[in-house]
Amino acid sequence: MSVHLLRLTKPDGRALILYGRKPLPDTLEAPSANTTPVRPNSHLRWHPLRGEWVAYAGHRQNRTFLPPPEYNPLAPSRDPQHPTEVPEGPWEIAVFDNLFPTLTPLAHDPPRTIVDTRPGKGACEVVVFTQDAKTTLGRLALPHLELLVDVWAQRYEELGAREDVEYVFPFENRGVEVGVTLHHPHGQIYAYPFVPPIAARELAEQRAYFDAHGRGLLEDHLRAEEQDGPQRFVYTGNHVVALVPVCARYPYEVWIAPRRGAASIADLTREERADFARALKTVLLKYDGLWQKPFPYIMVFHQAPTDGAPHPEAHVHVEFYPAYRMPNRLKFLAGSETGAGVFTADTLPDEKAAELRAVEVSLE
Repeated sequence: MSVHLLRLTKPDGRALILYGRKPLPDTLEAPSANTTPVRPNSHLRWHPLRGEWVAYAGHRQNRTFLPPPEYNPLAPSRDPQHPTEVPEGPWEIAVFDNLFPTLTPLAHDPPRTIVDTRPGKGACEVVVFTQDAKTTLGRLALPHLELLVDVWAQRYEELGAREDVEYVFPFENRGVEVGVTLHHPHGQIYAYPFVPPIAARELAEQRAYFDAHGRGLLEDHLRAEEQDGPQRFVYTGNHVVALVPVCARYPYEVWIAPRRGAASIADLTREERADFARALKTVLLKYDGLWQKPFPYIMVFHQAPTDGAPHPEAHVHVEFYPAYRMPNRLKFLAGSETGAGVFTADTLPDEKAAELRAVEVSLE
């Protein structure tokens, strides 16, 4: 599939990239909900007990929160009283610099404190999945989802090539239950100047396994899951699978991963990308079909760092975490989970996978 893109610059200096499966007219102009130059400045502070960086971005307190229905900053508009972030036109997916970023290439002069600090370098982008404000990611047509996979791959390569970026992290927060401030279907990409702690821990386990066995940890785990039977799988494709893993910490936690140990979303072949899109749509439709209502979740990508080092151990995959409590179904994260990082699972992965498998969906 051909991917066409058009690069524009907003009046406030932020970048906007429009994507489509057909050529985009160069007459499109980049609007903005903001007209003054954006000069955000964030910084990082070292947490000596956890051994990790904490980001500080006070300017985010002013970001848009649940605007009225007549004003949707992620949808095209002709109304000058309600400026938006995207133009009218035949584009299908849009990516632009966040107006209120946690990380920015403009970061400078971090304050001096009793712990180490550094500028909050990196990037924060908004990914508008579609112009349709009333749909969801799972309801998009398969060709549109394949285009989105290509967009994620293109952003991984471009952001990962920057000197101030060591890890590219696409994600989606869905639902007010996880603090979503705009209802329009969209995700984000954080490009960190370091490898985040959870990804670093996963990669360390994968590297130790690779060094010991010469094979990928997740690739072998997926094979073991299949050998154990189909009871935890919710999608089985020729190239990609989706399952509630045997070690799931959350009820209805789902992983989507290629069978092959591809390091990043950009490393997937055309066939793998198409299968990834089918797996993604299947999982999302099953989530929504489970209770016949939008299912709040957090979707995150784990993939190879872009720190310049080889990562033969890395195996790209997506993890879904359900986001809020439903009677007798989900649980809140409490002291053990949040404070100690030790999860207590009140349900069994096989049971939750069976519920998801039972939801009939159509990908057409």
